[in-house]
Amino acid sequence: MAGWLVMADFFASGRVAELILLMLALEGAALGIYHRMTGRGIALRAILPFLLAGAAFALSLRAALTGAGWPLVALPLMGAFGAHVWDIAARWRR
Repeated sequence: MAGWLVMADFFASGRVAELILLMLALEGAALGIYHRMTGRGIALRAILPFLLAGAAFALSLRAALTGAGWPLVALPLMGAFGAHVWDIAARWRR
């Protein structure tokens, strides 16, 4: 039962969103370093809109989980939409 309480606190505190942000940063760094060192893989500029959209969603999730007001939930969602449109437009041109 104690494990469930720990997980409930982990989510309610918004820490889960911080973990997601950390994982996105590590993913971006790893992809960028790999591409720079080998010339293979995905260039960071190609995945940047995707990473920004994910980060914005995570910020919105954190705001919602911690009881922030609706503007602090909606603002990152609008940013995620902008990054998503940027990503789609970039892929459309390829």
